[in-house]
Amino acid sequence: MSDETGAAWELLHGDCLRLFEDVGPGSVDLVMTDPPYSSGGFTRGDRTASTAAKYSGAAAPRPDFAGDNRDQRGWAHWMALWLGLALRSSRPGAVLAVFCDWRQLPSATDAIQAGGWVWRGLSSWDKPTARPQLGRPVQACEFVAWATAGARPIEGGVGPRTFVGDAPRDRDHQTEKPVAMLREWVRLAPPGGLVLDPFAGSGSTGEACLLEGRRFLGFEIDRHYWEVASARIGGIDRIGARSTTAQPSLFGAGVSAGSDDPLTPPA
Repeated sequence: MSDETGAAWELLHGDCLRLFEDVGPGSVDLVMTDPPYSSGGFTRGDRTASTAAKYSGAAAPRPDFAGDNRDQRGWAHWMALWLGLALRSSRPGAVLAVFCDWRQLPSATDAIQAGGWVWRGLSSWDKPTARPQLGRPVQACEFVAWATAGARPIEGGVGPRTFVGDAPRDRDHQTEKPVAMLREWVRLAPPGGLVLDPFAGSGSTGEACLLEGRRFLGFEIDRHYWEVASARIGGIDRIGARSTTAQPSLFGAGVSAGSDDPLTPPA
């Protein structure tokens, strides 16, 4: 296991099912993530293809990512496992936001509830340049299934609406999400609150957190993308004039596994 740390962020390399064990219970304000969809087709052969073949099309080649070859039942059971661990790590009233596509949407909402979350609804990402289809509607949307850790007070500002915009043109990850969209979701955590992304990918959620003044904790199983995300978030940290001196690790002596707050809030 490796980690990179800044004043308000920590990115850990490893499997989230292992890393969740060391996150203090009740410490996270928002879990926002884009897990592997294990989608991209109807047959097992489709799903076991490389992620580049499923998601990149004619785009510039980018390295494949792990965990995208489960069948639908296996994917739903695996989702429920990490979602239950995420609930344990979250404060009462915390928000969960999980990206998924139309194929996996029914399984995703089942897994969210199997993990113990209160499913609240759906939001969407509308991509204007989605590929047209003859004689049928355009598959222009991905979805965000959102839930809460029990009851959540009706207070604060207006939350995210449908986001209209295309995927980043110069992206580092095959399924990278627009930072502008993620910033809207990050604001559901209080200023200085802790946002957790168990599938950090190229670090888009971490960038959104630092830009919005929230703390970030990320997990990434793929070494290549962990390095990409570390460099990306570290660069935003330096541009924002935040200190990048060593901080107590989430797993170090400075913070115990049962700590109420795994990262010290920025001053």
